[in-house]
Amino acid sequence: MKDHRLGAWSWPLACLLLLATLTSTTWAAKHGDFKTCSQSSFCRRLRSLSERSQTAGFHSPYSLEEGQHSPSSQQDGASWTFPINTELYSDIKFALTVDFLEKGDGIARLRVDEVGSKLPWKRYNEAAKWALVDAEPALTSVGNVKKGSSKGQTVFKYGASGQLELVIGHAPFKITFRRDGEDVMYINERNLFHMEHFRSKEETPAQVDGGSEDQQVFSAASSKKDTAWFEGEPDGELWEERFSKWTDSKPKGPEAFSVDISFPGVEHIFGLAEHASPLSLPSTDGGRYTEPYRLWNVDIFEYEYDSTMALYGAIPLVHAQNAKHSVGLLSLVASETLVDVTHPKSGVQTHWMSESGIMDLLILPGPDPSSLFKQYASLTGTTDLPPQWALGYHQCRWNYIDDTDVLEVQRRFDEEDIPLDVTWLDIEYAEEHRYFDWDKKHFPDPVKVQNEVGSKGRKMVAIVDPHIKRTEDFRIYKDAQEQNVITKKADGTTNFEGWCWTGSSVWVDFFNPASWSWWKDMFSFNVWKDSTKYLYIWNDMNEPSVFDGPEISMPRDNVHHGGWEHRDVHNINGMMFHRATHDALVAREEPAKRSFVLSRSFFAGSQRYGAIWTGDNMGTWEHMAGETSMLLSLNICGMTFCGADVGGFFGNPTPEMLIRWYQAGAFMPFFRAHAHIDTKRREPYLYDEPYKSIMRDTIRLRYTMLPVWYTAFHEASLDGTPTMRPQYVVFPKDVNGFAIDDQYYVGGSGLLVKPITAASMNSAEVYLSDNQPYYNYFNHHMYPASTSRRHVTVPAPLETFPLLVQGGNILPIRERARRASTLMWRDPFTLVIALGRGGEAEGELYLDDGDSFGYQRGEYVWRGFRVVPERGQTVVSSFAKVEENGTSLTSYSATGNEWARKIDGVRVEKIVVLGLQKKPSKVSVDGEVTELEWVWEAGKAANGKSEGTASRLTIKNPSVQIVRAWNIRIA
Repeated sequence: MKDHRLGAWSWPLACLLLLATLTSTTWAAKHGDFKTCSQSSFCRRLRSLSERSQTAGFHSPYSLEEGQHSPSSQQDGASWTFPINTELYSDIKFALTVDFLEKGDGIARLRVDEVGSKLPWKRYNEAAKWALVDAEPALTSVGNVKKGSSKGQTVFKYGASGQLELVIGHAPFKITFRRDGEDVMYINERNLFHMEHFRSKEETPAQVDGGSEDQQVFSAASSKKDTAWFEGEPDGELWEERFSKWTDSKPKGPEAFSVDISFPGVEHIFGLAEHASPLSLPSTDGGRYTEPYRLWNVDIFEYEYDSTMALYGAIPLVHAQNAKHSVGLLSLVASETLVDVTHPKSGVQTHWMSESGIMDLLILPGPDPSSLFKQYASLTGTTDLPPQWALGYHQCRWNYIDDTDVLEVQRRFDEEDIPLDVTWLDIEYAEEHRYFDWDKKHFPDPVKVQNEVGSKGRKMVAIVDPHIKRTEDFRIYKDAQEQNVITKKADGTTNFEGWCWTGSSVWVDFFNPASWSWWKDMFSFNVWKDSTKYLYIWNDMNEPSVFDGPEISMPRDNVHHGGWEHRDVHNINGMMFHRATHDALVAREEPAKRSFVLSRSFFAGSQRYGAIWTGDNMGTWEHMAGETSMLLSLNICGMTFCGADVGGFFGNPTPEMLIRWYQAGAFMPFFRAHAHIDTKRREPYLYDEPYKSIMRDTIRLRYTMLPVWYTAFHEASLDGTPTMRPQYVVFPKDVNGFAIDDQYYVGGSGLLVKPITAASMNSAEVYLSDNQPYYNYFNHHMYPASTSRRHVTVPAPLETFPLLVQGGNILPIRERARRASTLMWRDPFTLVIALGRGGEAEGELYLDDGDSFGYQRGEYVWRGFRVVPERGQTVVSSFAKVEENGTSLTSYSATGNEWARKIDGVRVEKIVVLGLQKKPSKVSVDGEVTELEWVWEAGKAANGKSEGTASRLTIKNPSVQIVRAWNIRIA
């Protein structure tokens, strides 16, 4: 395979790519390929502010004038503008705009930009255009905001009951956010706010003749006022910056900005996805980490499992949490951003440093994690409800070599009775890596193989990367030239060229609106004739990855549509490619079907376009352990459809490790096995017993749980609530759980998961926060309710892992795992009822056709289930969560809900009740004369107060339909 792959390339490129793809027995992340703060001029300048702020006499040179009401989004909108003066440069002016938004229950927006500059440049101000659902969110009415002034301050009171306050301090410049009279956030408390103004080269430091680059003095034009006390010594890289062999021309000069944001009384902050770090962000002041958390999307090869280094995506969002409140902050800036975190006794302090753009901060007021998710979703949107098959098992490697290989994989999965929904093709399917053009030597009839896979109820995914091979006989390249949608070099007119898998390549500028309709056409079945409705897309390398570019990416002085430099938009670049492909797949069929596009790079708002994964991880225990905290961080930052390469992209895991990877992957939102081209084949069916059966049973468990996952995704699509919920989200008052990032809950189901991530483990400790019993899903062992929070030891032999059901929950599952999820839609359900300490339980189930947008027209079923102790009986009920189309769902004949009618016959085939206090004497359905058949197992903890096997009542074939209202009485 490797010989064929290299033979198609020129030898210089072959050597380059061979070096780039060596497996990691000796290599790890190459630190020398990526900048540190000290190697980045803007970070050097801004980070040193923190050190100087400790010296005597240091103060903020910025002060505010009295603000003026300035409606911008609506006639009477709550918006004020404050002129900002700086004593550093008397002729430079900035302005602070404070907006109070209509949505989000109290979101405040703070923007700072330079005003009145005579130079022809402006700061990038369009990040909101791409990240937010509405580029300019509507403002609340002025009547909902009370403005007052006192002692050099402007005080705004707002929120549903006026419980929120934003205090704007004029001199010194400081902003305080309060809830119910308590300070919960400070902006510029440490006087680190600074915005570098536009200037000409004549106004900037000049080199000393004959001196080194570091020996700089102010020119006469800039020496009128000594600014070194605040800005530091002059920097020789304001207008041109070198890193390794590359030079960044920086035509606009310095335009970085800095701001410190503190959270008093807080010990934990979360967010800043994506980093391979703990969920609760450690300090960067010399303990565990010395470098700030870097947000700069890069193609990093074999990333470290514990680091602040930049990875593939960037979401500049943090949540701060204590036992009394939650508060969040979103910094809408698309340029490189670095964040220092420190943990003094007073709370948590952060220092944000960005290379370019305006300062655009959105304060999410909370007061709890659930509110933060809804507020963030109101701004950036929710996760698209994915096609249900996308939640099944995905089999991938680099690469399935030909159509025979693809079909053999299907056959072997069927032969071994292992469910499979999607088979993936990496870059080798395309002739010379010219995406869209199949290699007809190995895939002579792509439509035929897609149809054969589709006939089994399955799908395929093929990779389409953003680099386009620069050759005149490639239609995509010719079209991109004719459309003039190729990203430009620094001169703004010459097409940028670089190297990637295709060899010499160009990159489409997806900020250019002309590219959008053209890209849709590329996926049309009439244009891409080798594609079918069974084929979906994988967008990799979209940071963008450029093998011969600085930091394996595009030069920062490249130019995009609108004249913006790449430095301004870099972190949004991957999302724009993801967005364009998503829109293309939705447009290719009539009526439209939901798209599935996997992306490696992302930004705030990417959740609207599909799934992401954590990139080139390694098949090690350390990487497996680190994935849980990474996925939890992604979830709280809105990327709820995420996963990690099961087995690790690099390496050859032992059978034990691979089994533990599968168990972890089966409870990731996106469940895909993937591997590097140089690894051994590791499809589950290749292993000896008992390993093969354990992996098969783990994959089948995922399919059993698909109704739980799909319901969790439905909830996420409504309000942004995570599908993976860390301990602090479920129990925001329990400070002992805030730092826990190795266990989590699946949606609102009550399922508590703790992956096993170390060798030779046969048990694990799980932390329980609440006064509820917990039941082991596999053997129904019960850990009784307790008023004290505690750790429990859960057995974890190789074939199982800690999977507990919180008392008070009902799990709707499907126990008949078929070869693909698309074949399960008429299968019956089992209800697993884990009774709470008072004998109560609740759950829900969301169903639709799993593929179309019919759910937006009311074509869905959303049922609730409840267990209530009632006069010596236990009543199990089914009810409608909502009234769809305004009609109660007791009868579908009166509604226009065609989907509900199609599944009207789907039944509940079994109900399992765990934790019932005594053996029943009768089980019956209301309105039915005949009693139901049931089996009672007393267990060893029937009183609910001692640990042991829970009682189990199994009600067989209760003959009730999943879409109807019914009551079952247990007497």
